[in-house]
Amino acid sequence: FKDIPAYELGATVIRQILEHSQIDPNEINEVILGNVLQAGQGQNPARIAAIHGGVPEAVPSFTVNKVCGSGLKAIQLAYQSIVAGDNEIVIAGGMESMSQSP
Repeated sequence: FKDIPAYELGATVIRQILEHSQIDPNEINEVILGNVLQAGQGQNPARIAAIHGGVPEAVPSFTVNKVCGSGLKAIQLAYQSIVAGDNEIVIAGGMESMSQSP
């Protein structure tokens, strides 16, 4: 796995979520993923992971960087958006590939 970037690891998990939950990807409201070491992964690794994972391009996605708490912060933000009534279905978590860090 050392040669796989974090966004591809995230995409693999997203594909599995969609397959096993049987959620229609068009029903997803947002994707929020934590990622600390973003160098060389593009401007928004969560967006890349979402699209590679089968989430439609129309679904907004953003990356959270709060160092070691990035994944947990992504889950907290997803929870808050659901409680506030802004979203119903959010994919959230963290992704990292330490072997890809510069």
